[in-house]
Amino acid sequence: MRGNNAVVVGGGLAGVTAALALADAGLSVTLLEGRPRLGGLAFSFRRGELTVDNGQHVYLRCCTAYQWFLDRIDGAALAPLQDRLDVPVLDVAHPKGPRLGRLRRSALPVPLHLAASLAAYPHLSLAERAGVGRAALALKGLDPTDPALDGVDFATWLGRHGQSDRTVEALWDLVGIATLNATAGDASLGLAAMVFKTGLLSEPGAADIGWARVPLGDLHDTLARKALDSAGVRTELRTRAEAVSRTEDGTWQVAVAGGERITADTVVLAVPQRETHALLPHGALDDPDKLLDIGTAPILNVHVVYDRKVLRRPFFAALGTPVQWVFDRTDASGLQGGGQYLALSQSVAQNEIDDSVSVLRERYLPELERLLPATRGAHVRDFFVTRERTATFAPTPGVGRLRPAARTNARGLYLAGSWTATGWPATMESAVRSGISAADAALCALGRRYEHPLQEAA
Repeated sequence: MRGNNAVVVGGGLAGVTAALALADAGLSVTLLEGRPRLGGLAFSFRRGELTVDNGQHVYLRCCTAYQWFLDRIDGAALAPLQDRLDVPVLDVAHPKGPRLGRLRRSALPVPLHLAASLAAYPHLSLAERAGVGRAALALKGLDPTDPALDGVDFATWLGRHGQSDRTVEALWDLVGIATLNATAGDASLGLAAMVFKTGLLSEPGAADIGWARVPLGDLHDTLARKALDSAGVRTELRTRAEAVSRTEDGTWQVAVAGGERITADTVVLAVPQRETHALLPHGALDDPDKLLDIGTAPILNVHVVYDRKVLRRPFFAALGTPVQWVFDRTDASGLQGGGQYLALSQSVAQNEIDDSVSVLRERYLPELERLLPATRGAHVRDFFVTRERTATFAPTPGVGRLRPAARTNARGLYLAGSWTATGWPATMESAVRSGISAADAALCALGRRYEHPLQEAA
């Protein structure tokens, strides 16, 4: 039947989401992925006895799209949320010695839910804590969709609202670097406002943190593939799309490596922006070169396996040290024989993404000894590094005008990916939302109505 065939190019979260949504609406869907696995940049691999995530990924309770995705693939129980936001923050550079603070919420309504935590936060002075409250109220009044905010950097706005360098480091950047992959000075005010308003100033539980208690591959590859198979999606791994073109009868043709050509009425390109640019047919976007102006930002992950337990918490954030966030991945990795496996997630890694493993070892092992005294007598069983040089799009001021919508000028051709115009930074949430938006746009064009649990979020 005309309009019943779709091809989704890209098997990351955006592509898998689009394929599931289209298949759930009754389309015959083929999903093409060049890698031997699904999951995009949120994946796992084997290293000896360990199953290693390429990087630590978390989500928040406000990430309703990603929670829908977990439910859809029957994986929600494997990536639970905290009962309440609770982030230990350890400052090892305090003049009086290492000090532990906590960012946690109460059951009170916004913004009182964080008041007690901020009042006792030891990493800021009394005056700085009071200033945070005033800035938060001003931030709550911003409209993240206002185009004017996109052209301003977050640091400039924070300075205008009385935020000291220390406050930016110990609070705003502590959260912003992890969510935006940029410091306040390099982040669009529009995206920063969206993160803080949605995560911290919308609902009391919006910032409660969730993360996978199993390898990411169990979710984004194994369970996702099972869900695709059950939905009737034809999934082709190790199959890279080389060209997308319109045929004389108005349908689309996707050429893949090896010579096969797949004909479809609907095509969703769910690949990174440069790959999308290379595949776009002429006229699909008014200014396709804007895609090339969307920069990228790296994330570095440092993995350390000790011969004994050195950390009693599931994770913590750090100040006064190059270390940013540390997570216990022991159980999820399948580590045997005792010991503990820690993963250090290092965003904004432009200055060290190409450093050698030996240099990173010399830098980070002493820092872990400063942070965790129990490591000083422990033996390092393994030390290795994973690097994602293009982990996210760079959320720089002005990036909003570069991000395209799901619908293109070419009928039947749609875009998905965390870098598209979702309103969110480059997160798993943004990727899933983009896949839903692309599928919804396609189904609308086909005159189909598809009710799913994410209509409001999309």
